[in-house]
Amino acid sequence: MFKNVRALMVALVALVVLLTACAPSTQSGSGNSGGSGNDGDKVTIQWWDSMTSDATQGAIQTIIADYEAAHPNVKIERTYISFADIKNKLLLGSVGNQMPDIVWLDNPDHQAFAAAGILADLTEPIKEWGQADKYYEGPWSSTMYDGKNYGVPIGSNNLALYYNKDMFEAKGLTPPTNWEELKEAAKQLTTKDVYGFAMTAVKTEEGTFQFLPLMYQSGSDIDNFNSEGTIEAATLVSDMVKNGYMSKEVINQKQSDTVVQFSTGKVAMMINGTWQIPLLKKEGKVNWGVVELPVNKQGGTILGGENWAITNASKNKDIAFDIIKFANEPERLKAFDQAAGRLPARSDLLQDPFWQDDKDLKVFADAMEVAKARAYGPEYPKISEAIQIMLQEVITGGKTPEQAVKEAGDKIDTILGK
Repeated sequence: MFKNVRALMVALVALVVLLTACAPSTQSGSGNSGGSGNDGDKVTIQWWDSMTSDATQGAIQTIIADYEAAHPNVKIERTYISFADIKNKLLLGSVGNQMPDIVWLDNPDHQAFAAAGILADLTEPIKEWGQADKYYEGPWSSTMYDGKNYGVPIGSNNLALYYNKDMFEAKGLTPPTNWEELKEAAKQLTTKDVYGFAMTAVKTEEGTFQFLPLMYQSGSDIDNFNSEGTIEAATLVSDMVKNGYMSKEVINQKQSDTVVQFSTGKVAMMINGTWQIPLLKKEGKVNWGVVELPVNKQGGTILGGENWAITNASKNKDIAFDIIKFANEPERLKAFDQAAGRLPARSDLLQDPFWQDDKDLKVFADAMEVAKARAYGPEYPKISEAIQIMLQEVITGGKTPEQAVKEAGDKIDTILGK
């Protein structure tokens, strides 16, 4: 398995090199092997992340400034790399010796990079650190591969149902608690100017991220994808479009597009994440609320977030891990998660009044107990692509839910070696 994964990653690197050979470089790292160097008597640590919001970048700079103040012999050079590019940059860097010491990874990508040998095994330093039992199982599982640990969760998010309070009140409705109520509310709230429901079905990880909770709630999972539960979830999505309750254009809409439609009153309900709360509070033009996802056979939601990792190429792994420990000191981590609009991956921090006393944040905080990580191993990107194709075929009417789920399930079984 490991040899096959490594071969796959090498092939991907070759493809990326071919596709990006003529593209200008945006890397601002030091360019030395191992991603670190000397600035006088200082050790330079290269740090890559994909954070764009002012709040998150400010929180990151605070961590960097505080660490440098406490450790004058260390200089941290932070490089922003877009979410779309960071995977390719890591693949290219592993070939060209242009690797960072510290990198932030989207948690479903973590195992693939660990399997490819790009990430450092942190099992022993994390054991010595003694903080692993403070983290929720979902976020922590995304850092594990083949019984070893390759990172530490940074912060988490999950999905819930946002709704327009005024539209619900006008129809005498209460927020739906199950799928039947969801379908009825979508029907009643749909007008010529407003769609009753919206989710994201774009052909990226965002589409998979939004579909998987529906599958979980129907009693299915990746290892039994071609099953009645998955068909039921795909049928729910298909029927929403067929009945005119949801726009077919969701196949082109990212989660950031959906929240704009909701915040301007064009959509009555949407599935979306924790990180949208600051935007809705600041810029939303509607009276909104949020509740847990309506239940089908069972409840459930999905886990999102980022993880810390150290690359295998780093020549300063001890210092890099010390930075991670510093950033994860409880009060410092709490301040970061609050500023960055994230949920703590640590169960002790999530009990803080900041998350428990805010009725909207508490919906997401409570869901952390059941949020499921996409810890499906190094082949997950291929699995996700099969799900994205299935979802788009169902929404466009290209295939029935039964046909699309069966074809995706056959692909997934092959990927899993079943």
